[in-house]
Parts: sequence; structure tokens; C-alpha cells
Amino acid sequence: MLKKLRSAAPISMDLGLLILRFFSFAFMLTHGWPKFQKVVVGNFQFGDPVGLGSGLSLGLVVFAEFFCSILIMLGLFTRTALVFNAVTMLIAAFVVHASDPFETKEMALLYLVISVALILTGPGKYALDKK
Repeated sequence: MLKKLRSAAPISMDLGLLILRFFSFAFMLTHGWPKFQKVVVGNFQFGDPVGLGSGLSLGLVVFAEFFCSILIMLGLFTRTALVFNAVTMLIAAFVVHASDPFETKEMALLYLVISVALILTGPGKYALDKK
């Protein structure tokens, strides 16, 4: 069905995936940037939601929210980067914010849904993966 849809409107589908990919993860980058700055200045204080240690947890979140967001925006190693991002958002929504109201976990769930959708569709033809 996706192939049929792609053949009917390839330009609009690929352009839509580019817009979704680029802007969603540009917004995600704004969450990763302050955490990246913490690492740069050597401040490794961070939560430890799954018992890996605060430094490693911060490093993994910075990797997912900052570096993987850049990769996704470029469309480079897109599906792999999306998996890291989806796992991070799963932990944010269902572990870190488990007891919080929906409004608090809403952003993590939104990024999770976008990540899963893009894992399923792929990055589209306007991605470095396709070059």
C-alpha cells in the first residue's frame, strides 16, 4: 500500500517526510542542546532512570537528543538514529515521567510517535541515506 501511495504522489510524500523529519528533530535539538552543554562543561549530574549511572544516562540522552537529531535532520543513518531516539522517548515518557500528568509526558510521546512513524516510512528520497 505504501508503494502504491508513493507512486501516486512521490514528490509530495518525500517532501512531507523531509519537512516532518527536519523540523521535528530541529525542535528535539533544542532539548538536547542544554544537555550537550552540560557535558561540554563537565557537569554530569543527571537522573539515573534505568540504573546505568548518571553520567552514562546523560551521555546516552545527549547522543539521542542532540547527535541523533542532527543525523535525522540530514537523513543520515536515519532509521538507526530514530531507534535511539524512540528508546530515549520511551524511557522519558514511561519511566522518568511515569507518575506525572499527561501534559508532562505529552512531548516525549509526540516525539516517540514521530520516531516510530519515520522508522516505518523511512526518511524519503530527500535524505543523505539515498545519495
